[in-house]
Amino acid sequence: MLVIAFIFLIGLFIGSFLNVLVDRLPREESVIKGRSHCERCKNELAWFDLIPLFSFIALKGKCRYCHAHLSFYYPIVEVITGILFVLVFIFVNQEDVTYKVLSIRYVWELLYYLFITSSLIVIFFTDLRYGIIPDKIIFPAILVSAAYVILLNVQHSIFPYFLSAIGACLFFLFLFLITKGRGMGFGDVKFAFLMGLILGFPKIVVSLYVAFLTGAIVGCILIIWRKKKLSGTSIPFGPFLAIGVLVAIFYGEILAQNFLRLALL
Repeated sequence: MLVIAFIFLIGLFIGSFLNVLVDRLPREESVIKGRSHCERCKNELAWFDLIPLFSFIALKGKCRYCHAHLSFYYPIVEVITGILFVLVFIFVNQEDVTYKVLSIRYVWELLYYLFITSSLIVIFFTDLRYGIIPDKIIFPAILVSAAYVILLNVQHSIFPYFLSAIGACLFFLFLFLITKGRGMGFGDVKFAFLMGLILGFPKIVVSLYVAFLTGAIVGCILIIWRKKKLSGTSIPFGPFLAIGVLVAIFYGEILAQNFLRLALL
């Protein structure tokens, strides 16, 4: 339990940094230079105003200086990151591996999935808030995933991963072209390539199924709730793709087996 609590705590602090990425990348601001500040009064925040989750609770969700309400996105991102870091830790430790725990390969696998999870969180919230899937997240994640598949994923062939990446990318490119960018953004096309590299086959199928299913359900709910016409409703698809990837990472094997059994019935 102490290890789980420690992983969750690390997730909170990483989540705080991910909030910086979510806020600054769409604005093309530096994520290294510049102190965090209140968006309303522009006062720079002290270190004790930036303690993940604790500062938000202590300040009752308001700026210390101008008392403007702070966005709930900040603690939500931090808590989600902490929870997902714990799930990744459990997932990596439950895998049927032949190498010794705490070996170099084990550490790299854990770091890889933590990196991918962090990237998915940034993609989820930047697309949700700003309608943008930043290239500064997608391209490094593609390079890291390609390196992982080639160098560390020795238990499986690399071809299902690269073929899945190309296939998913071409599928989304087709959707992008036939809808002329209205039904699918080009950021989703690049994200689809990353998804294939992360998941391979058949997990990529599970991921896309979950993404389209959840997207359709949420879309219908929002359309009914807002009483808008279908053509006038714009919903970013990146968050649903990110959810699909996470579900496929943790449960892809089980879901793929169940899909195959249903198909054979």
